[in-house]
Amino acid sequence: MTGKEKMLEKSEFKEFEKKLPKKVFETALQEFATLPKSKQKKAMELLVKQYLNSLAEPGECVGLVTAQSIGEPGTQMTLNTFHFAGVSEMNVTTGLPRLIEILDARKSISTAMMTIYLKKPYSEGKDLDVIARKLKAMHMEEFIEEISVDIASLQLRLKIKKQKLGDYDLRMDKISRILKKNFKNFDFKVDNEFIIAKPLTREDPLKQLYRLRERVKTVFVSGVKGIKYVLPVKREGEYVILTSGTNLKEVLNLEFVDGSRTRTNDILEVESILGVEAARQAIVDEVYDIIQRQGLNVDVRHILLVADTMCFNGKVQGVTRYGIVKEKPSVLARASFETPIRHFVEASVLGEIDSLNSVLENVMINQPIPIGTGLPRLVMKREEK
Repeated sequence: MTGKEKMLEKSEFKEFEKKLPKKVFETALQEFATLPKSKQKKAMELLVKQYLNSLAEPGECVGLVTAQSIGEPGTQMTLNTFHFAGVSEMNVTTGLPRLIEILDARKSISTAMMTIYLKKPYSEGKDLDVIARKLKAMHMEEFIEEISVDIASLQLRLKIKKQKLGDYDLRMDKISRILKKNFKNFDFKVDNEFIIAKPLTREDPLKQLYRLRERVKTVFVSGVKGIKYVLPVKREGEYVILTSGTNLKEVLNLEFVDGSRTRTNDILEVESILGVEAARQAIVDEVYDIIQRQGLNVDVRHILLVADTMCFNGKVQGVTRYGIVKEKPSVLARASFETPIRHFVEASVLGEIDSLNSVLENVMINQPIPIGTGLPRLVMKREEK
């Protein structure tokens, strides 16, 4: 074994094993194997020193530092909406609006999108057009050339683009079956390049036909529901597909998709499909990416603390009065955010007690906060005479 494949002997560096986290120690054994023998121990000593310096001291106000570290660069963020050149539909919300979306844990985001990685040989460019057609959600309006209501015979005539059907490997009888499944009160028959629809009930048939004329356009035919547009791009020597719209569950089931790397920017969808740990990592990745794109510098540990706070009770909660603020045990802390009167009334009715353990409530009542020098408490026991 050579290079990074080679590892140092654990027994020689046993003294450092307990001083470092397991993953850091094992990575160091691998990385320092390329150094000269005389410098390996010195490198380990420097790593331990660097690690100990990176730890938070007891009583350090990590929450306030995190709030300052993210809040101050956040004021410099731009209100951007980036879009891909030549594809006006592929908008991507970036900057401050996107950061607010993530931290609020919004159910519906402004520009949902996916980055779909492909397995070989598709990642090398094979059959990209076929894959794009399998992904893009197609509706009936894209296959209809002409639509008309025949008042005399009380029927709806749909002229279908046969060339378009061939591109998506569809047949007229399949389209007819899809329409029958969606509209059970109508009979659909194929007549050359036309599909003819007739109402099965005699109750105001003309009104039924005009209503059908509009509704038939929205029927889903093929592809993946929710994927509105697809854009193949080349990144770092391989082809990936960017999409407008998201449907992680169905995309991961496709045989040509590399599920280990494919991702969506919808945090709550990640949580529902892959769990809260994956959602936490998605929050970290998304926030870090936004800050990097803006040319700002925030330590990743601050982002990790925010992500942990949003996910600590097993589900993603936004930094809002309906999210993590609602979970605060302190009445004063909850009241300081929004709707103070409601919180005070509820606390009075329930007889809640505020033990003043956190920063915010101590600031409100003007006493030392339990961090830094305010952390120690002096207790005296008098000798009784």
